[in-house]
Amino acid sequence: MRQRSLIAITAALAAGALTLTACGSRDSGDKGSDSGSGGTTVVIGVDAPLTGDLSALGLGIKNSVDLAAKTANKEDYVKGITFEIQALDDQGQPSSGQQNATKLVADKSVLGVVGPLNSSVAESMQKVFDDAKLVEVSPANTNPALTQGTNWQTSKARPYKSYFRTATTDAIQGPFAAQYLFNDAKKKKVFVIDDKKTYGAGLAATFTEEFKKLGGTVAGSEHINPDTKDFSAVATKVKNSGADVVYYGGEYPQAGPLSKQIKAAGAKIPVIGGDGIYSADFIKLAGATATGDLATSVGAPVEELPSAKEFVANYKAAGYKEAYEAYGGYSYDSGWAIIEAVKKVVEDNGGKLPSDARAKVSEAMQNVSFDGVTGKVSFDEYGDATNKQLTVYAVKNGAWESVKSGTYTG
Repeated sequence: MRQRSLIAITAALAAGALTLTACGSRDSGDKGSDSGSGGTTVVIGVDAPLTGDLSALGLGIKNSVDLAAKTANKEDYVKGITFEIQALDDQGQPSSGQQNATKLVADKSVLGVVGPLNSSVAESMQKVFDDAKLVEVSPANTNPALTQGTNWQTSKARPYKSYFRTATTDAIQGPFAAQYLFNDAKKKKVFVIDDKKTYGAGLAATFTEEFKKLGGTVAGSEHINPDTKDFSAVATKVKNSGADVVYYGGEYPQAGPLSKQIKAAGAKIPVIGGDGIYSADFIKLAGATATGDLATSVGAPVEELPSAKEFVANYKAAGYKEAYEAYGGYSYDSGWAIIEAVKKVVEDNGGKLPSDARAKVSEAMQNVSFDGVTGKVSFDEYGDATNKQLTVYAVKNGAWESVKSGTYTG
């Protein structure tokens, strides 16, 4: 893309003009709505857990997309188009996500959606969006089946052409963690736990396969109920197994207490998980015993990327109350990918949106390519991110610190 400098957010923006609302009236056409000043308003939908246990990640997603929309407007990046966001709360629940998808489809000004956070929620939304030819770009979903079909390990087949993601998949993240533990951390005996959900179980499975292939031993495995807070029984099993590390497939609301209780049971061994536990809230929940615990997350550390310096500075200047968290950079890039696709469609149609704007934006997304906050942003034939980089983080001095960046080498 052209140099889009993410130039400093204006003083008025920083002073509090932060909450964008969907425009009050919608026309019946599939091409945004007339803003009343000779321009067109395009709404970018956002679906994420804005309340509940996972809200720290969800609010970071919402704010980062909001920043992308504001930046595009400030730069007048798409002539004649004003971008707004409409953020809906799915609370991490598939049923809520599906309802939100239906609501966003019904609003004809919505030409693209960023989200969701959870792979299980994405499963409930994909067909709704695809039937409406409404493009969806997730900054966080990692289950391979979403882009490559349920038989992705043997026969890849893309189920929905309107679905894309800027995060890499568990087909890479799980094995990457296994290679780090076995080759770098010299851990040979693992106890595997998952929360039975689409993301957690899938991640644990890809990790386990690679760990065993490398020569590691699985000392035991257990499935937990994500609604439970008492993990004493599984903690005792971990202690008695003789494992030198625990791999957890799931998210931080359970991973924090689980880590704490495993240590309390006498197993002074690290817990490692995927991007679902890479949150400051994990450390809060696990307490002092979190020191030495590990997580993998998509991409390189945003704070260390030259391409992300302006994003970090502008996010801070915008005055958002919540941190951008693990998916901030990917959320910004997901929102910007939609903006790029809209720009392409507008330019190809003589400076206006066509009557079939949704279908055209969805088609344009396949060839979107730009230098984003997280690095080069583009998509392969399945709608997956071409950027496969991951990072291992460790808890040190009460915070996550990057340990190693790279990718899975099969």
